Parts: sequence; C-alpha cells; structure tokens
Amino acid sequence: MKLITGNAPHLRSTDTTPRVMLDVIIALLPALIGAWYFFGFYAFFLAILGAFFGELFELFIMKVLRKDKNFVPNGSAAVTGILLAMNVSPATSWWVFLLGLVFALGVAKHAFGGLGMNIFNPALAGRAFLLVSFPVQMTTWYKPTLSFSKWVDVQTTATPLAVLKETGSVNVSYWDLFIGNRAGSIGETSVLLLLIGFAYLVARKRIKLMIPIFYIGTVFVMSSFFYFANPTFGTPLFHILSGGLMLGALFMATDMVTSPMTIKGQAIFGIGAGVMTLLIRYFAGYPEGVSLSILLMNAFVPLIDRYTQPRIFGEVKS
Repeated sequence: MKLITGNAPHLRSTDTTPRVMLDVIIALLPALIGAWYFFGFYAFFLAILGAFFGELFELFIMKVLRKDKNFVPNGSAAVTGILLAMNVSPATSWWVFLLGLVFALGVAKHAFGGLGMNIFNPALAGRAFLLVSFPVQMTTWYKPTLSFSKWVDVQTTATPLAVLKETGSVNVSYWDLFIGNRAGSIGETSVLLLLIGFAYLVARKRIKLMIPIFYIGTVFVMSSFFYFANPTFGTPLFHILSGGLMLGALFMATDMVTSPMTIKGQAIFGIGAGVMTLLIRYFAGYPEGVSLSILLMNAFVPLIDRYTQPRIFGEVKS
C-alpha cells in the first residue's frame, strides 16, 4: 500500500478570521443595545468608537510600524475595541478610552507579535491599564437611565458589589441583576442579553463551553460555602449575577488565543479564574476581581497546555 503524505494542515475549514470576528460582534450586539438603553447613547458610542479606531490603529501598526504591506484588516481589533468599551464605566471620557485602546493593541497585542501571539487578553489588559491610570473615572458608576435618549440626566451610585463590600448586605432584586437594571460597566450589567449573545456563539460553534461552565460552577460552589459560613459574603446567585462575572466567563475567558487548548486545561483555567475572582471579591480592597483573575490565568496558559496535552496515539509510558 502506497501512503501519500503532504504538508500540514491536514484538516481544512472554510472559516476565516473575519468570519469568526463578525460572529463575535453579532453576539455582542444585544448587550451593546442594552447598554444604550441603560446608560444612554454615549455607552453605545464608545463601542462604535472602539471598533473604528481599533481597526484604524491596527492598520497603522501593521502598515507603518511593522512594514507589513500585505496586511488586510480582519476584525480582531474591532472586537478588542468593543470589548474594552464594554469593560469601562459609562463615566469614562472618550479620550481616556482611546488611550486604553492604544495600550490594548499596541502593548498587550502587537508587542507580543500580534493576533495569535499575545499572552494576555488585550481588552482586559487595556482595562487594567485604565483602572490604574484613571481610577476615578473607571470607578464612577451611573444609575441606569432606562431610555434610549442621549439627553438624560445621570446620577452616580455604587455597584451592588461595592455596597456588599462596604456594608455586608445589599438590597437589590435578582431580577434587576438579571436584566441589567443596576450600576456597572457598560456591557456587563444585563445577564439576559449576554446569554442571548452567548447562545449565538454556541450555535455557531465559536466558544469553549468548558471554561464558562467551570468558571461559573466554581463561583457557585465556593460562594455557597462562604455564604453558609457567613451570610455577609453574599449569596451564590448574587455573585453570579453581579459585577462582570458573566461578561468575563462568557466572552473574555473564552478568548481563543489566551485560553488553554485542551479540555483538561480549560477546566483548570475556569476553576482557577473562579477561585481567584472570589478571593479578590472577599479579601482584596477592590470589590471586583473578574478582570484580574482572567489576566492572571492567562499567564499560566502555556504551562497549563504543556502539562495537560493528551498522549500521542500509540505512546507507551515508560
């Protein structure tokens, strides 16, 4: 029998990077429209600004700085811009937001070699940069306006997690947390709309299900133990619906580049992110820990992939 071998890849697909990125943008649209309704047109405007200037800045990096004359925009920078917009406060100035976008693309992405080479999630790295550099704007929260009008007076308030952190109790309904009628970052408040977008990605087979399952499951189990030990830690359902947990678990931790490739690795990643999220929420000075926990787990991804890779077919243990 004559065997014919050829160069990799041996598995081919009609999928392209622009198609995948377009699906991600479509999945984010429900939460973005919700952000417009909850916080006014400015919230939606930041997402548009992020998508447009993200692609423009990446084009500048590739054509001018990296001298890649054959580069064609693929939509990944637009996704980074939209995700960064969803992770900032509605009080963030547009020029501050653009500084974070420059850091996300220039430092967190292209300093490592560009798409597919970056270690950390660019949008979350940009958020961390803004949180350190402009803490007042990044931690000023608005009550939902419940109107699509741009000209609605806004009123500052605290997030449910911040209230729990300061007082040990919080008076907010689970329904409001679920639909998004609460203070928070632009794209994190409505769990319902995030789940709709997530369902689209699942249907399109663009998502790694193991990570959100183990991430959210770990938060539920761990917060249950803490709640039964001391109710001031907050109920498990409160921790799942509050803050940026759902946005982080469904759209940030599942990033194709910065998450593990193996099934076991994805489970480890989700468990680690869940544990660190609650440790930060419970014992650190900052009431939210989703972004930092995912960034910390990003750093362990190469190690996780190395020690969870499956055995080669036919390999015999020594």
